[in-house]
Amino acid sequence: MAEIYMYADETGDLGLDGGPGSSAFFGIGTATFVGEHGAAIWAGLRLRFELEQSGLNLPKGFHAKDDSWKTRGSVFSLVQQQAPRFDTTFLTKDRLYSRVKARGQSYVYKLAWFLHFKEIATQVSEPGDTLHVIASTLQTNKRKNTVREALTDVCDQGPPGREIVLCVWDGATSWGLQVADYGLWAVQRRRESGKCEWWDCVEPTLRSEFYPFGRP
Repeated sequence: MAEIYMYADETGDLGLDGGPGSSAFFGIGTATFVGEHGAAIWAGLRLRFELEQSGLNLPKGFHAKDDSWKTRGSVFSLVQQQAPRFDTTFLTKDRLYSRVKARGQSYVYKLAWFLHFKEIATQVSEPGDTLHVIASTLQTNKRKNTVREALTDVCDQGPPGREIVLCVWDGATSWGLQVADYGLWAVQRRRESGKCEWWDCVEPTLRSEFYPFGRP
């Protein structure tokens, strides 16, 4: 009976009208650690201390999109050493069925999670295991409640025989969530631009890149 920790982040927006500035995808990415990983968490915190000591301000930890080139290099180097399992699911918004879009953003959000979780939860855990699902959110309190309701429903439909523990945390509070953010950012960057300077730090443990409605 193992303890599994699945840290999850999201990318893109839920705008479905294809307006200016709207992302092509809405995606979910997870970084999964098996068992005790306190040393990994401490290593992430220690890196943050070291960068602060060098003069960098990191009041909210790491975020791949906003971090400097040098900071990204340091974080990706540590991620490579820790080698969690990465999995991603991307909904290509202009390929969504009309009936899916008609059900609105909340449904699309839940659908992305359901399609990701039903597969990955089965792959990373077995009956008798405890699966901790830690989801990142930076939303308003009202939005957080909606997110929690959606994720609770998805987790309730998870694979049988597991104890599934849902946590909805701010991304700044958890090294694991920041690792998930970095992994998802690398996959998305490579998909959109054809390359990612730190791809070798993520690719060896990237187990899935799923496009249930097809690629653009």
